[in-house]
Amino acid sequence: MELKRIAAIHDLSGFGKCSLTVALPILSSAGIETSVIPTAVLSTHTGGFTGFTYKDLTEDIMAIADHWNTLEIVFDGIYTGFLGSFEQVHLIENVIEKLKMNKTLVVIDPVMADNGELYAIFSKEFPKEMKRLCQKADLLIPNLTEASLLVDEPFMQEGTYKPEDIERLLQRLATLCQGNVVLTGVSFETGRIGAAIYDKRSAETQYAFTQKIDGYYHGTGDVFASTVTAGIFNGFTLLRATQIAVDFTAAAIARSKTAGTDVRFGVNFEQEIPSLLKALKLV
Repeated sequence: MELKRIAAIHDLSGFGKCSLTVALPILSSAGIETSVIPTAVLSTHTGGFTGFTYKDLTEDIMAIADHWNTLEIVFDGIYTGFLGSFEQVHLIENVIEKLKMNKTLVVIDPVMADNGELYAIFSKEFPKEMKRLCQKADLLIPNLTEASLLVDEPFMQEGTYKPEDIERLLQRLATLCQGNVVLTGVSFETGRIGAAIYDKRSAETQYAFTQKIDGYYHGTGDVFASTVTAGIFNGFTLLRATQIAVDFTAAAIARSKTAGTDVRFGVNFEQEIPSLLKALKLV
């Protein structure tokens, strides 16, 4: 297969598996050349840790993109995750304009909220700015909380919604972007959880489920979105790529739960990579 190249734009936490420390190994192991624009460097991620260091790299973002342009690098994909400020959101809009070619697929994970709450570092105006960035997405991958904020609707807790509610939400999300939507954290029955996939062209909704594992683990959204992206760039349909991501994420969570790993540390996706490569038919 032709070597695919993706620009991954996320923060970098030295410890605690999320953002670039998840995206880079997953995409690279899946045979995708992954270039990175780090938006910030932290000693750890911010979920549950205190006293972490934080180095903002906002001033470097456009300089990196401009340098890449002088090299005439062609990217098959651009994949964005956590962005820490209004300024960074605006800059990434410009970066996408600079780097995107006709064949470039833009994947946006609008990382800003979970469990019904906007992350504490963001003001109430942040979802409006993220909505602007979502307009550039060929594939949008929000969780239920982020989806509700993007469409300005009340958060739907698990057990309070039906398939028709999810399908209506997906249709609204699809109006915010240029392409398809994968909505994470969807569950219609006890013990099962997964994602809903909306194909904008056919207006069809499909689902990918797996066994639910109790507990909350940091970085699983990044594991999931990176794996969906890996599946797509290895030629799989969006439905199949999503099912692979659901299964891989659940397996990584299960490993961590069995080992009793501190939930702040992230999930053990590394030792599940052989199963991912098998699912992607790379081994």
